[in-house]
Amino acid sequence: MSRFLTALPVFNEVNHVGEVLDHVLRYTSEVLVVDDGSTDGTSEMLRAKDGIRLVRHTENRGYGAALATAFQETLRGGWDGLVTIDCDGQHQPGLIPDFIHAAAHADIVSGSRYLEVFPGDSSPPAQRRQINATITAEINQRFGFSLTDAFCGFKAYSAKALQCFRVHEMGYAMPLEIWVQAAEAGLVIRELPVPLIYLDESRSFGGALDDAERRLAYYRQVLDRAESAVVAVARDGLCSEFLRDFSA
Repeated sequence: MSRFLTALPVFNEVNHVGEVLDHVLRYTSEVLVVDDGSTDGTSEMLRAKDGIRLVRHTENRGYGAALATAFQETLRGGWDGLVTIDCDGQHQPGLIPDFIHAAAHADIVSGSRYLEVFPGDSSPPAQRRQINATITAEINQRFGFSLTDAFCGFKAYSAKALQCFRVHEMGYAMPLEIWVQAAEAGLVIRELPVPLIYLDESRSFGGALDDAERRLAYYRQVLDRAESAVVAVARDGLCSEFLRDFSA
């Protein structure tokens, strides 16, 4: 049976992390929390939590950096794959076994909030939905995918897939970099439907990126940079087990 680690990137989630972890631990006993420099009491809560692996960044480095650490820890530990799930209560841990099962037939299993309608689904913030739809369509056109949700953080990755990633984007745009590298490596992608739940519509993307037009432009820049980068290293082979060290 495949051994999958489940990782949660966490930054200042003191109001959610305890309940989410209790729920996650009902479905898997192999849990890693990457505390990305929390300052609100989350770190103290995590240190007192039994049954989890914990890596802490000494300062906040960003969502992408936290996931890079999770990728690294998975490969170092010899796991067969990794499930990533956000810690803000928007994902349903009961679906973790479904993602692991689906990963037997795909290199990346990506959650989609727009593949199926679930009872009680939220209405997504209009700007976020529009940007998601625009970038998802551009990724499909440029790289030959058939994605419906390019940004969902609920994913399962095979170890083979993790070996193909070079993570340079430290913020919320990091998944876009992964899609470009996955296309270059010819990875098999599958989407799984997940409920659409928005609990915090006021989340900041960081400074100027809170402006929708600037955020959209930045996402396109990330795609362009990532595409240029994979072209530059293609002759050396993308899947070289290279990951930058973002651990504390």
